[in-house]
Amino acid sequence: MSINIIQGAALVCLGWSGFIFLLQLVGITKLYRNHTSPLPPPASPSLPENEVPHVTVIRPVKGVEVGLYECLASTLRLAYPKSKLSIRLCVDTKSDPAYPVLCQLVADFPSFDAQVLVEEEDPILHGRAGHVNNLGPNPKIRNISRAYREAKGDVIWIVDCNVWVAKNAAGRMVDKLFGFQPTNGGGCDRTTPYKFVHQLPLVVDLDNNTPSGASPVGKSSSVEGQSLLPSTVTPNSTTPENQSQGLLAHGGRLEEMFMSTTHAKFYGAINTVGLAPCIVGKSNMFRKSHLDAFTTVSFNPLLRSSDSTRGTGIDFFSSYICEDHLIGDLIWRSSAPGYKNHGLVFGEVAVQPMAGMSVAAYIARRVRWLRVRKWTVLAATLVEPGVESLVCCAYFAFAVTTLPWFNGVFGVPQTWSAMATLWFGAVTIWMSIDRWLTSRLFRLQSLDVDEDTPFFARGTARQGGTAQRPFGEWIAAWLGRELLALPIWTRAVLLGTTVRWRGRQFKVRMDMSVVEVEDRKSRAADVAGGSKPRPRVAGSPDSKDRVD
Repeated sequence: MSINIIQGAALVCLGWSGFIFLLQLVGITKLYRNHTSPLPPPASPSLPENEVPHVTVIRPVKGVEVGLYECLASTLRLAYPKSKLSIRLCVDTKSDPAYPVLCQLVADFPSFDAQVLVEEEDPILHGRAGHVNNLGPNPKIRNISRAYREAKGDVIWIVDCNVWVAKNAAGRMVDKLFGFQPTNGGGCDRTTPYKFVHQLPLVVDLDNNTPSGASPVGKSSSVEGQSLLPSTVTPNSTTPENQSQGLLAHGGRLEEMFMSTTHAKFYGAINTVGLAPCIVGKSNMFRKSHLDAFTTVSFNPLLRSSDSTRGTGIDFFSSYICEDHLIGDLIWRSSAPGYKNHGLVFGEVAVQPMAGMSVAAYIARRVRWLRVRKWTVLAATLVEPGVESLVCCAYFAFAVTTLPWFNGVFGVPQTWSAMATLWFGAVTIWMSIDRWLTSRLFRLQSLDVDEDTPFFARGTARQGGTAQRPFGEWIAAWLGRELLALPIWTRAVLLGTTVRWRGRQFKVRMDMSVVEVEDRKSRAADVAGGSKPRPRVAGSPDSKDRVD
């Protein structure tokens, strides 16, 4: 009986590892075909002006991140008709250190319809007719709610402040969303439109990463007095604090590795197969009319009658974290005849520069990511360790050295040493493929570059771009990322439910809503005053005077 159980487990392991290998092959193939050569020009910017869709670009901002000016300026340098673009830069307060950067950016591009919107001036939340509890605690939704409500046109493009997009990104996103298909003669055909389109994000760690060859081109190192990097970080050095930490200072390298290997492969594969929604909230485009309708109880049978109190559009998700997934999931499940669900714009990468991240910060970031996903995609989260190289290859090695068929046909010994050898060989092949894939992705050959393109977005194959990682540095980051994957998953999924996001602490509940948790000082004050410390929930009476 025990032998049958073991062989049954081996069959499950073989099926799972084979499925993961096949899924990776799909993702790798799709990435290679679409990210290693220039893309054809988009069709939508060349349409007659009255046929070009108007796009409202919403960029939520919190603090000064590396390359902030260049990332935000990329949406003001788009090769898309100016009359069809509205740029909304959203920040929660004028005291945010990013606020002067936003004002400078608007002044530097006076011919654009660009505005800075401050959350503390939102009439829905503040002022005589407003109230802070009119929206839930999600800080990103509160940040962009006004920009969404006042959007011009129907197309909404939400782009995080810390990502850079290429000049043809808007055109290609609109092409995918509306089904515009460029022809060889410069014309435009029509195909089935999508309800929601998005980009593949890639992280470029700038610590110890200098531009290859010549100096960065044009304004890539500084723009109108705004340094590309924080004053404490330069492309060729680390801070004294980071130097003293040694390897513990290179969390950005781990994030870069994760986003260009495991995340990129499965993101590409799942969006190719299209069996379930798989999105990240870095760069997403959809129609306002769709989201407004899908969040209206009288229109959408998927909603409950109690959902009528949540508002419509973006505001519908203000009491929930992981809003990017929830928006994408609702759009995916809601009926819109004549439209496909989600479309990944392959080849058009959203580049996120990063600097100064420690390993502890990387771990905290991944823990937060997993905890907010735990209740949104529970099944996928529970099996996630099995998609990582060390565990998946262990499943494969166990199956091959356990099932009698492999021993009878190929003579594979059924010993622990054979299993260890097979595991090591499979991990080595996995690692070699990852090295090859990352070297291709970071060439960024599918992106359009010009004199305004910053060095971190020029790729490793162009003059003035980033340098390719030496193998020794690369393998150290790869091993570190892989070895930390299971401990991070254990801590995130099994050992807690709270996350820290945008400087605030939240508890994630099973229904995917969030409760903002008071800090220790506030709790201590409550106890000293004789009251029982309680979490603050948006919309509850005990939080009516709270101002975020």
